[in-house]
Parts: sequence; structure tokens; C-alpha cells
Amino acid sequence: MFFKIKKILPGPVFFFFALVSLFARDVEIIVEDTELSLPLEGAVIRSWDGKQYTCDAEGKAIVSAPDERPVVIQAAYPGYENGRLVVVPEKDRFTLGLNLSGIMESKELVIEASRPGNSETKTGRSVAVSEKEITQTGEIGLIEDVMTTIKLLPGVGYAGFFDAQPSIRGGDPGDLIASLDGYYIVNPYYWGGGFSIFDPKIVQSAQLSHGVFSARYGHTISGLLEIASKKPSPVETEFELGVNTSAANFNLSLPLFGRGGIMFMGRVTYYDPFVWLAKKMAGLDESLEAINAVRVAPYIRSGTLTGNYRFYDDLEIYATGLWGSDGVGVSYENSSDEDGLESRSDMFFDWNNYQGFIAAGLNWNPRENMLLNFSAGTGYEQAKLDADIVNDIHKPFSEEFQQRYGELLGAAESYDFNAENTFSEDTTMINAQGRIDYNWEIGGGFLAAAGVQEMFSRWLVDSNYRILSEIPLDDLLAGDRAAGLSGADKSLLDDLYEKYPELYINFPAAFAMNIDNKLYTSSGYTLLEYNSPGRRFGAEAGLRVDHFYLAGSGFSVQTMPALNPRINFDFNVFRSKWIFNSLDLSAGTGLFSSMNKMVSLADSLYGIEDFDLKPNRSWTSVAGAKLEFAGGFSFNIEGYYKYIYDRGYVPVEVGIGEMSPEPYFDGVGRVWGIDLMIRKLQSRYWDGWISYSYNHSRYRDPHGGNSMSVTAGGSNEDGWYYPSYHRFHNLNLVFNLRPARRINIYTRFGLASGLQLSRIIGGIKSYPVVVYEEDGSMKFIEKYRRETVRDENNRTTISLPLDMKFSILGYSRSGKAQYEVYVAVENILALVYTSKGNTSFNSYTGKEDTGSNSASYGLPIPVPSFGFKLSY
Repeated sequence: MFFKIKKILPGPVFFFFALVSLFARDVEIIVEDTELSLPLEGAVIRSWDGKQYTCDAEGKAIVSAPDERPVVIQAAYPGYENGRLVVVPEKDRFTLGLNLSGIMESKELVIEASRPGNSETKTGRSVAVSEKEITQTGEIGLIEDVMTTIKLLPGVGYAGFFDAQPSIRGGDPGDLIASLDGYYIVNPYYWGGGFSIFDPKIVQSAQLSHGVFSARYGHTISGLLEIASKKPSPVETEFELGVNTSAANFNLSLPLFGRGGIMFMGRVTYYDPFVWLAKKMAGLDESLEAINAVRVAPYIRSGTLTGNYRFYDDLEIYATGLWGSDGVGVSYENSSDEDGLESRSDMFFDWNNYQGFIAAGLNWNPRENMLLNFSAGTGYEQAKLDADIVNDIHKPFSEEFQQRYGELLGAAESYDFNAENTFSEDTTMINAQGRIDYNWEIGGGFLAAAGVQEMFSRWLVDSNYRILSEIPLDDLLAGDRAAGLSGADKSLLDDLYEKYPELYINFPAAFAMNIDNKLYTSSGYTLLEYNSPGRRFGAEAGLRVDHFYLAGSGFSVQTMPALNPRINFDFNVFRSKWIFNSLDLSAGTGLFSSMNKMVSLADSLYGIEDFDLKPNRSWTSVAGAKLEFAGGFSFNIEGYYKYIYDRGYVPVEVGIGEMSPEPYFDGVGRVWGIDLMIRKLQSRYWDGWISYSYNHSRYRDPHGGNSMSVTAGGSNEDGWYYPSYHRFHNLNLVFNLRPARRINIYTRFGLASGLQLSRIIGGIKSYPVVVYEEDGSMKFIEKYRRETVRDENNRTTISLPLDMKFSILGYSRSGKAQYEVYVAVENILALVYTSKGNTSFNSYTGKEDTGSNSASYGLPIPVPSFGFKLSY
């Protein structure tokens, strides 16, 4: 019923339709201008049974339609092409867009009901945003990004400016998985997570699933972001050209014989000429000399290809491909002589990242009530990082320090210290995936579905790290961290600790990896959906099974199959009561699993045995309600609870010699919260939404202790902690005002409570450090520290982001050419307010920087941007 385009039935069967109209229902039809989303008052709707309806001032008409089958209606309006719409039993509200005459000659507009997986907002499961909403909210800033829109939705934690990896309902930011046209992308980010790979100009819609979503989907315990790319027109050649603050975009769509099309989309940043010009100007203005440190200007280059072709009404193929690269290169030198500290800093940083994939699929209706989908694809990613950060320090000892530790220092009055950290990493990931999905509309409101999916990932990692570590001397001597010391050195340090228990030790910790790991993920699901006539009651029950097999150099391990049953219920309480269109309730519960990304670095030295390896698991329950009002308003509220278990984490014991990571799979977490959203659908004068989220997230790593840990945060005495990304409150106001038809004023205001912050309990004081060199030599230096404790009640101050965008839209007389020009400013309130944290201080002089208490995630200045877009 919703899998294929229906043919218009001939006139003689209207008599039959007249009989079944006894079981009809009322549906709401809104007729609007496709390009401007303006209601068309007076549009005439001709119904399936020959009746005519006239739309009111909001472009709305109430039409009678059968309960059990789809029917076709037509709409007409002077100066516009006629349009057609398929009214299906599953929905009670439809929007029909009409195009100006001459835009779509001899073309009928046919809208089908949604296929499984199409973007939609469903209480308790997902929230979706349209192309227009993404254009309004995502096309802004230095880099236009779909994640700018996603970060405004309920359940999404505030992540600041240069961060496209937000926490979804208290989950680890790294657990969010994304897909483009059904292809799962392991690392959908540029610049190390600063921005996503999803350019708003290639996106048709986006759906964030963070509730108890269908068993069809998996690989996450937090959230699934499904991106649908723009589709080419089957009958017209179209192009779009865009220029903004830092990049140029180009889209070209070509039709394929009226049955499909191909679309090319590209983006390239153009910082290179600006950096070149700034370097030339640096010779005239010393204040610009810092630009000479940039060897390779920051860049993003990407291209996307999508296409589809419909052989018959019941057979269609489609394909999507993406290639992208990003990088930056910096060489920086600086010298200073202040407060008795002579220092020289040298930094070399080189980052290059390449990624791409190509995927194709086939949709086939073997029968009218069946849909079979085959899809497969392959992709790769290669990230190269080389960095060398050196600080040469020369400083006299303070008089107080010499008096306290004269026996240690001897005749020395000053010290020299070379602090060097080096990073070298080359990571390649090769991915292949395929899936088969089968949907069968049994009848009587039931739909059965089943599918299988296989994902293969291979990681090739060659990395070397040398990191200076500084810990209390007793921490080094207490366990196995001193295993790399000679007997004489160990004895000497034992004696020093006896005399000076406050002594710290600074030493280089080395870590090298040479890994070739392969992960096989096998998944299968089956489910049954039911919807009563008129969709008064609906339910979905499904079971998903995930199995993981990891093979590396000299080892292979597997997990027990992860059983993930899920069930959802939907209830329609009423429709069309007073000022309310409908009230719907939903409730669901289910299990989810995902493999922690750290397994890509697993090694035979870890000693993991079969079935010791476990995927992250969560048991999630959600209850929600959605109230729709007349005039396009809706109110949605959801409450959720997640119990997280078998969570992977890696405590790292840092000692003399190599670091020794040891993974555990017994981490747990408790997450609960409330999300609400008040939304005004797009209209002539204004629209937008208000979203608010309250989240309470606590995690525990039983073997984490006080060691350095590849996890989300530290721990308290009882082992439970708030993760580093946790915020209690997140509020977003999104408002679009259209004082004139061609003007749109977009405003976004946010309020986010603070992040976890250590509490300062003492002043800045000097302390002794013994520097242990790689050749075994030792010397003493003076440093400064400030004692802090972890305090769960201590937070940075609130964040108050405010962004505005002013857009002018227009189109040619024929309506074929359209344009948009915008100017915008992000972080406007930085002029008067920034979020506050702890002040910083120089660890070699003890001097406090009283102006350094801005929280690190906030920008200290407003950020302007502009853009121009022309389409035809």
C-alpha cells in the first residue's frame, strides 16, 4: 500500500467507492506554494468521489476519505500547475505543494506514504527536520553544517562552537552513529570532530532516533542520525551555486529519461588565498606575523554523488557516493622572557584525513503488498597525524624553594628543562557492509518485516607516542609502574620519598601500536507491526540480534549474541476536539547494543578471551505524549530511563617505560531525563520551536580507580561520577520571522547549564619535581600547582549562545530561478558575557592569569558569516 505509486482507478469503480464511503474519515489537507511554503487560500480540491472543497485562509480543507485504502485527490489554483496527492489510511494530515505555472510542464505531483526508514517525527522514537528547517538553522557560521541544526533538538546536549559530537540523552558523544542514505559511516567528521561531513546543501532531511526505535536499526546505545541526501529531478536539469564565509558549493542534477536522475554535489573551502594574502601583509604589519606559522591552510574538500532510476513502478535502483578530505599544517615558534622565566616553544602539527564510500541498493515490489530491499557498499578512511611540541625552560629557583629543598638542589640556583611530547599516527579503516530487508503487508493492519546485515571493518594502525607524565612519586613506587627502573634507581627514589613524601616525578611514557584488526558484525531482525483502522492504536514488537567477531595478529575473540527485544505502543486518545487536532500517547522499552570503538586498538597483549569481549548494552524505556493544536502548533513531551551495562573502558597505568592499557567490559550507568518540544509548523509569518531537556547521567567504572582512563570522566569515592560532557539543562529557542514575503529573520537563543568543574581548595604553591630522563639521569625542578578536588556540585557557569541570521529570498518571474542572500552573527552575547570556569596559571612561575576563566568550550568573540545561493 505504501510501497508503490498507485494508478488512478477508472470511473466505473466510483460506484463501489460510494458504498465503502460509509466507513470514511476526515483528513486535513493543506495546499501551499512549494517554494515559499505559503498557504494558498481559495485553492480548490477535487476529491476522489467527485466532491469539491475550497481551502481557507490557512490553505486548509477537511476532506472525507475511506478508512481502509488509499485514494487520489487533485488540487488547482490560478497560476499554478495542478497537483495530485495520494491519501493513505495511515495519516490524517497531508500537505500538497503546488508549483508556479511553467515550472513543471506536463508533470504530475504524486506523494506516496512513507517507506520504512523515511524521516519522520514519532513520539518516543525520533525527531526529524526538513530541508527547509536545515537551510534556516544549519546554513550559518564559518562552516555550514547539518549538526548545527541537530544540536538544537530535544535530547541533544550543548557542545559549544567547534564540536559536532554532542551527547545524546546522556550517552557518550562517540556512541552517536550516522548514516547517509542507509550507509553507516564510522567517523562522519572533519577536523577531528569539529564539524560533520554533512553539508546542508546536500541534505533533504535528517532524523535523529534517540528513543526506542525500530529493531531494523542498531549499532548504537545513544542515538542514530539518519541523513537523506537530495534526490535528482527525473524530468529537469537543475543546478545550485553557493558561496559562504569559507566555502563554495555546487550542485548539478541531470534527469534520466523521466525515470530517475543523477546529482553531483561538491564543496571546497578557500582559506588558502586568505592565508597567502595575510602572509604577504605580515611583512608590513608585525601584528600579523603569527599567520606565518600556518604551513597548510585549514581545508575541507568534498564531493557527493546520488542517483536513482525506476525501471518499472515496482523496481528501482539507487546509489550514493561520498569523498571528502580535510587537514591543516602548522609550524610555530615563540620565545619569551617574563617573570624570570626564559622559554622557547616549538610546535609542529600536521593533520590530514581522507574518507569516502560508495553504496548502491535496489527496491523491488515482488507483489503489491511486499517490498524487498538489497543494499551494499564499501568505504575507507585514512587519518594521519604528526605532531612535535617542545618547550625549553630556563628559570631560577625561588628563594623559598631553595631554603626548603637546599639539600636536594645543592649549589644549583636555576634549572633547565626540556619538555617534549611527540605524536605520530597513521590509521586506515576499510569498511564493507550489506543488508537485505523484507517487508510484507499481511492485511488487517499487520505488517511483518525481517532482515539481515553484515558489516566488516578492518583497522590498520601504526602509531608512536611519547608523552611526559607527572604523578606523585608514591603513586609510581606503590605498584608496577616502576617496573622499568633499575634496582639502583628504584632504591634512590625510595630514599627520596622517605625524606620528601611530597615529591612528584616527571618522566616520559611511551606507547606504540602496530595493529591489523578485523571486526565482523552480523545482525538480524524480525518484527511485527499493527495499526488499527484510523490508526487509533498501533504497536511494534521486534527482536534484533547482534554478534561481533574480532580477529587480530595472534588472537581472535567473539561475543555472545546480543539479544535486543523491543516493543512500542501508540495510542490516539482523540482527534478534532475543540482547539485540539489530536492527542497521542506512546510507550516503549527495549535493549540496544554497540561495539565500543576502542576494540579497534585491541592487541593480543590484552589477554581477552572468547566471550570476555562484550558490546556496550543499554536497556531503554520511553513514555511520551504529543498534543497537536489547530494552527500548526504541537507540544511533545517524553520521559526516559536508560540502564547502561557491559560498557567498555580502558584504565591506563602510566609508569616508567611503556603505558599498559587493560580493557574492561563491566562499566555501568544510569541515565534519566525529560525532553519537551513546542513546535510551530512553517507558515507565512513565523515558525520555529522551543526545546528543553533535563538529563541526569551517572557512570561507574569498577576497575577505573585513580588511573588514567580512556573514559568520559573521573570517579568519586563511591565510584559513580557525572561524565565530563554532562549538563543538567539544555534550552533552545528557534524563531523565524517573515515580516515580508522575501525576508526571513532567524534567531536562535540557547541556555545550557555548566559542566563538571574541579573545586579549588588551596592557593598556588611551589612543589619539588624529580625529572627522570630516558637515559636514567635525574635532576630537580621547581613547579607550581593548585590543589583541587572533584566536587559533583561545582560547575562552570551557564552558557548563553545567541545567533541571528538575516536572509533575503527571491525568484525570477517564471519561478525557475531562485536566490538567497544572508548575513549572520553567532555568539552575539560574547560581547557582554562568557561562561566562566577556573582561572589558569603558569605552572613554572605560579603567576595566575586573572582573565583566563572563560570556559574552554566558549568563544570569546561574536563570529560573523555570510552566504549567497542561486538555484535554477
